Amino acid sequence: MTISRTKKLAGVTAAAGLLIALAGCGSAPEADPTDGGDAGNVVEGFTPCLVSDDGGFNDKSFNQSALEGMERAADELGVEMIEVESSSANDYAPNLENLIAEGCSFIVSVGFKLSADTITSANANPEVSYAIIDDWADNTGAQDDEGNDIGDGTTDAPNIKPLMFDTVQAAYLGGYAAAAWSAQSGVNKVGTVGGIPIPPVTIFMDGFVDGVAKYNEDKGAAVETFGWDVASQQGSMTGGFQANDTAKQAMQGILDQGVDVILPVGGPIYQSARDAITDGGSSAVMLGVDSDLAVADPSVADMVLVSIKKRIDEAVYEATLEASTGEFDVAPYIGTLENEGVGLSSFGSFEAELPEGLLDELAALQEQIISGDLEVTSPSSP
Repeated sequence: MTISRTKKLAGVTAAAGLLIALAGCGSAPEADPTDGGDAGNVVEGFTPCLVSDDGGFNDKSFNQSALEGMERAADELGVEMIEVESSSANDYAPNLENLIAEGCSFIVSVGFKLSADTITSANANPEVSYAIIDDWADNTGAQDDEGNDIGDGTTDAPNIKPLMFDTVQAAYLGGYAAAAWSAQSGVNKVGTVGGIPIPPVTIFMDGFVDGVAKYNEDKGAAVETFGWDVASQQGSMTGGFQANDTAKQAMQGILDQGVDVILPVGGPIYQSARDAITDGGSSAVMLGVDSDLAVADPSVADMVLVSIKKRIDEAVYEATLEASTGEFDVAPYIGTLENEGVGLSSFGSFEAELPEGLLDELAALQEQIISGDLEVTSPSSP
């Protein structure tokens, strides 16, 4: 467990156009960041805090993105933030307790796995505002046929704001692009591997597979997908979010099918995909998730075709600004293509090698999804 107190310097002026008002189920903050780091509308003693899941803040993915978002907000507000890193699930509850002891007034939990502990902490500290990424904080109130808690449509604590992302929309575009790449190469095989079968992971895999199917339908192609079955919601998983030998073997199992594009979904496990590609002498490329992987980790830029992004940094940034005014809206935020909460990165150095017309096709698909003319959904859609 690592706690870091970071005093953010005053005097940071937001660049013109830097703020993106992310629309969704919740409203964007009404207060603008203060000029020159002046306290302005910030409530006295406001201390934003962040707790990672066991992937840590150097995952080049959602934990790191959340940290960057809160750091930017704290810089502009001229306040001190506290971040605490979890090394295992056993750290979640103690980390939240420590943040309360440190006087945090707004706490963001990064990820589905912190749900139960965040709910407990929020109920015990009703004066503190919370947000949680990739989770509804709704675990009780109704049960399925097997007696499992499935929630009742409301958060289990009234002071938690869910930050959700309809990532299937962007993953659909990523799958379409992957299929186009593989079809152009003549391989006609793509694949995916997840970390663990939870909604924030499988939603990427659903969209990816469906996007490949859309390409086949539009082009009369026959690009095969390996590693995930949308109908059964089963496929290849590494069992965690660690870049280890088990993850590498899972990646190799998909590469052994002859794919030339692979989508690893699970933060650091992209490193296992990289190692499997490199050590096996494969010419396969991969897709990044959450952040623009080619930017987050330049060492893999030459094998990242494109990244399927969800703008966790923006969502955390906006929520932190809102909480700083004391007027925190707990209505859920949902990132979509329309509000730019999800989307594709650039294709970087691969753009010149793309099939002719692909960028226009992706733009047209995006507009169809936004307009509702093309329905793209997943069992894990928020």
